[in-house]
Amino acid sequence: MRTIETIKSGRNYKAISVGAIDQIIEHELPMGPNVIQGKVFAGQAVGATGSELSFQTLVPGQDSGFLHTHKTHEELYIILRGQGTYQVDGEQFPVAEGTIVRVSPDGRRALKNTGTENLTMLCIQYKANNFTEADSPMTDGNILPDPLNW
Repeated sequence: MRTIETIKSGRNYKAISVGAIDQIIEHELPMGPNVIQGKVFAGQAVGATGSELSFQTLVPGQDSGFLHTHKTHEELYIILRGQGTYQVDGEQFPVAEGTIVRVSPDGRRALKNTGTENLTMLCIQYKANNFTEADSPMTDGNILPDPLNW
């Protein structure tokens, strides 16, 4: 079983590693009486305060195991490798490397690997309807005059 490794941390940051994309399958997530092979939550491990994120690898033919919704969280599913079928509210469509799917809290969702290789995805979960115009990267970011010292 693979575990999350802390690389470095400081007052304003924490860096971790979940391993290479091909190693995600080595993680195990205890979930009640079951263990989900190939899934790891990383948001809490990195100290995220506004979102959660997880990586998951599904082997060929495997699905996410259940339909689910959320009370308040919207999710972004980013397919990093492989191909599959995504289902939301009974509708199905193909997904592959580079596909991004946003699902609102009420969306009844599931993912299945329909390919011949492992499907690995990143899921970012955050509170829905929380971003405003003031949160735009163009207005929230501050470019500093300090030189970059590598």
